[in-house]
Amino acid sequence: MYYRNCVQELRERILKEGRCFPGGILKVDSFVNHQMDPNLMFHIGREFVVRFASLDINKVITIEASGIAPAIMVGFLLNVPVVFVKKKAPSTMDAQYTSTVHSFTKNRDYQVCVSKEYLGPEDRLLFIDDFLANGNAAAGVLDLCQQAGAKIEAMGFVIEKAFQEGGKMLDRLGIPHFSLAVIESLDDCQIKLAD
Repeated sequence: MYYRNCVQELRERILKEGRCFPGGILKVDSFVNHQMDPNLMFHIGREFVVRFASLDINKVITIEASGIAPAIMVGFLLNVPVVFVKKKAPSTMDAQYTSTVHSFTKNRDYQVCVSKEYLGPEDRLLFIDDFLANGNAAAGVLDLCQQAGAKIEAMGFVIEKAFQEGGKMLDRLGIPHFSLAVIESLDDCQIKLAD
């Protein structure tokens, strides 16, 4: 299926299929992060590529697991490798950078890692993820990149919860960022999108 307006399609799907839970949790697992719509995901990737086309990027980076699908689409379209930060170090990973990330949805901390083999001072990265909430995943990836001497050129998010602190944090840090759909409020379990 071809979506003439990916952002509008995404907004409509959030309103139609998204489910809200107390505590500011939005569930979009029927089309974004459990069952995925590959056509929509491809067009999401294309939107990010258009948005960040002027940047000199040699890799895309994300964090497992929900960021992998949109990041793969962006990497495919830019023809660059995609690195995903792991939430558990495999036994085959020798040298690694590590950081701690708190998951808002699961309310737990993860020790995340990336191999030193795939992240270094020569890398100029675009970070892609499914959600921007409090910015914990973004902060963890920034920490890993700082350890490696790599540079995050920009960050792209499928959905941003504007009522949480992530966007403000990235603004304070001077990190360019863009979100395809922005949630203004989930008060009373009602989804309100920003205009």
